[in-house]
Order: sequence, then structure tokens, then C-alpha cells
Amino acid sequence: MSTLENRMHAALLVVDVQKGVMGNSVHSEDVISRIQQLVDWARAKDQQVIWVQHSSEELEMGSTVWEIVDELKPAAEDPIIHKIYGDSFEATNLEEVLADAGISHLYVAGAQSDACIRSTIHGAFTRGYDVSLVSDAHTTEDLSEWGAPEPDQVISHTNLYWSFQEAPGRTAEVISTDKLISRTEH
Repeated sequence: MSTLENRMHAALLVVDVQKGVMGNSVHSEDVISRIQQLVDWARAKDQQVIWVQHSSEELEMGSTVWEIVDELKPAAEDPIIHKIYGDSFEATNLEEVLADAGISHLYVAGAQSDACIRSTIHGAFTRGYDVSLVSDAHTTEDLSEWGAPEPDQVISHTNLYWSFQEAPGRTAEVISTDKLISRTEH
């Protein structure tokens, strides 16, 4: 279990499901649908849902492309973390939000698998969190023209290498939306 003392709660961390990100990503509709299932599941379990929004030259804060996709609606009480780096912890108040809520376990979904998702799951793990990557609820865009693997390979590889992560006192896992929801409904 987590190396964070006096923290016993889990949260769903939804990373960069913004119009400008998801519009360029593969399987966006399916991933958005699964994230909605996860949001509903987390809320039914009284788990915190935390949203992350990236800002950059391409995703200017306040612009239409910067907005969270229309299909997903943060609740008024849901924290929204604004970031400028891949790791959702870097130069943000995410750690403070998690500490205040007693959160030690993160279920991570969103985009992009090979950038902000990867940076965030590693950032969380090295900070002592248990991290579950939801295997079918993250996506990426096609960067193969610049030498990256095809998007489905990137997603599969992210799931594969995360399943081998280990560290003393922490749990890393890869789990599908259906398995996560059914595992915790008993």
C-alpha cells in the first residue's frame, strides 16, 4: 500500500480531456464514454474526482480548445488542477489537494498516454502514491509521422510497461474500466 501516512482514500484523476487534445486523439469517443463511467463510479463510491487541464501555446487557457470536452462535466465541488508541464504534480497544487482529502491511491485516465499520462503516473508513484492506470480509458494522438509508434501501440506499450512497475510500499496496476467497476461493486 501507499507510503503516505494517514491517507486512506482513493480518487479518480482525469488528465487533459480537453477539446484540443481529445479532438486529435484516437478512440476519443470510446475513451470519453469510459471516463464518464469512471466518474459515475467514483461519485457513487464517494471518491474524489479531480480534473487536470493543460495550458500551452496550442491550448491557451480560456480558449475553446482548452476547455474540457462537452461530454464530461466536472461537478462544482470537483477540484480542477491547471498545469503547464506533463506531470500533473509539477508546479501545481495537486499534492495539496490530495493531502487535504487524505488520498493515497489514484485511478488515472485521460490523455495523452505517452506524455501527460506517463509523466503523471510516474510523478505520483515516485511521490508515494498507489497508482492504477485504467487501461482502456487513456488515449493519444498519432505522432507516427515524427517517428513515434502507431497510437494503438503507444497505448498498449504504456499499459504493458506500467504493469511491471514496482517500488517498496506502493502498488502499481493496470486495470480495465469494467474490471475496476466490477471489482469494487462487491
